[in-house]
Amino acid sequence: MVASVHTSHTVVLVIKSFFDKIIATAALIAFSPVLAFIALAIVLGDGGPALFTQTRVGQDGQPFTVLKFRTMVPDAERRKEALLALDEGDGLLFKLRKDPRITTVGSWLRRTSLDELPQLLNVVLGEMSLVGPRPALPVEAALYSDDVHRRLDVKPGMTGLWQINGRSDLSREDAVRLDLRYVKNWTLALDLQILWKTCGAVANGRGAY
Repeated sequence: MVASVHTSHTVVLVIKSFFDKIIATAALIAFSPVLAFIALAIVLGDGGPALFTQTRVGQDGQPFTVLKFRTMVPDAERRKEALLALDEGDGLLFKLRKDPRITTVGSWLRRTSLDELPQLLNVVLGEMSLVGPRPALPVEAALYSDDVHRRLDVKPGMTGLWQINGRSDLSREDAVRLDLRYVKNWTLALDLQILWKTCGAVANGRGAY
C-alpha cells in the first residue's frame, strides 16, 4: 500500500515537471518579443545589464542561480547600507516600499511582475516550478527549523500561495506558513487554481514593490 502511494506521488511529480517545462517553453517562445523589448529598455535606461542574478536555495537544499530582469540601479548593493535605517522588513530580508534604488523601468516591471519572466528559463532547466514555495535566500534557509525545512521538499515556484495572498505585504512568518501549507496539500488542481488566481493578483498589483 505504501509503495503504491509512493509510486502514485512520483508519477504526479513527473507530470508536474513535464507540464512545467512544456508551459514554460511555450511561454518563452510566445513572449520572446516582450522579453527582448524589456531587456532593451533596461539597457537603454542606464547602460547596465538587463538581467539580475542571485543565488537561491532550491529543492533538497540545492543552490541555483535565479534569473530576473534588473529593476534597480547597477550599484544597488553598494547603496543598500545607506538605507538600512529605513528597513521595513523583519531584520532578515530588506524591504522598502519606496526604494530609491528602483529605476523607472524597474518600478513598472515590479508592478506588473514582468521582472520575473526570465525565471521561465529556470523552470525549463528544472530548477524551479511554475508553482511552488518562494525561492529562499541562503541566509534564510540556513536558519530553517526542521519543520520549516519542509519548504525545500519541492521546487520553488514562480508563483504560489504567497503570490496570490499579498506578496511583499506578507510578513516572513505568513509567507512561510503559506509555503508549508502548499507543500503539505499540493495537487495539480491546486497548481492550476493558483496559476489562474495569479493573473488576478498581477492585475491588482497588491504587494508588488
